[in-house]
Amino acid sequence: MDFIQKHLFRYALIAVSVTLTTGTIFYHFVEKWSYLDAYYFSVVTLATVGYGDYVPKTVPGKIFTTFYIFAGVGITTSFITLFIKRLKLRMEKRRERRLKS
Repeated sequence: MDFIQKHLFRYALIAVSVTLTTGTIFYHFVEKWSYLDAYYFSVVTLATVGYGDYVPKTVPGKIFTTFYIFAGVGITTSFITLFIKRLKLRMEKRRERRLKS
């Protein structure tokens, strides 16, 4: 089970990285934002915070954002869930080792 969880976590990490990179590049070129602003907007959007300080103004930007939210929030939530499961598993293993010794 640990082997499968380890690989799922890696794939989820890659998926989140690809999603953030895709959003950052898209917003940089389509919305003409700096890379930092595009990355910031991507993170804020995927974290469902939505401060509102940056908003897509172009039609392609608005359309992309709707799909980006639907796909990205699911990917990000899956990654966070796997991260917490992995952390919990590590804590349980440490506790078992301490109890044995």
